[in-house]
Amino acid sequence: MTLHRAEGVKKYSSHYSYALHYKWLTRFYDPVVRWTCRESTFKSALIAQAHIEPGMRVLDVGCGTGTLAIMLKKAQPSAVVKALDGSENILSIAKSKADSEGVNISFVHGFSYELPFAAGEFDMVFTSFFFHHLNREDKLRTLKDVHRILKPSGKLHIADWGKQPNLFLRSAFLVVQMLDGFETTTDNIKGLLPEFIAQTGFENFAETRRVYTALGSVSLYSAIKL
Repeated sequence: MTLHRAEGVKKYSSHYSYALHYKWLTRFYDPVVRWTCRESTFKSALIAQAHIEPGMRVLDVGCGTGTLAIMLKKAQPSAVVKALDGSENILSIAKSKADSEGVNISFVHGFSYELPFAAGEFDMVFTSFFFHHLNREDKLRTLKDVHRILKPSGKLHIADWGKQPNLFLRSAFLVVQMLDGFETTTDNIKGLLPEFIAQTGFENFAETRRVYTALGSVSLYSAIKL
């Protein structure tokens, strides 16, 4: 994200950050996450804590290659699932995966801090391994816009790198930081995401679980828009 100033008004130009930092590494993203980050474990736990009901409208922000969105649809086939990402190339991969799995998901091109949806449109919003790609300003902007598109009593569910509980996992997480950047990942490992969630209007926020992986500890969070 690049910030420009003109006549005293902030203007933003969009910058997409690839999941493994470089576009050419995208093809390796699914197997890397699957085998190093216990993807099935933490994403299944994230879905289980949500208790998605039939007919709910659900959004996956920063959907990447679509794994979580597909899991959400399979968990509750009667839910309306939409998935958003800033890369049309990534979305084409996600669409192909969804087609091969035989699930109906609406994939949308857009950015998390300028969500192309109406206020109160969704019952639940999910993100997985997304916030650590955003700088602090964009983390806050994204949370504010997610708050806007959720219905009253709507819920936010996040899975991302959190505060590392010991020196061993903190050292392992350096691999992620060297790949994804220290600026965007530092807030995560300082455990600041719950604070940001609270600052942007959510209530009943909590870290619900930690999943330990080869690259560090993944934290699951939940929050409610009252």
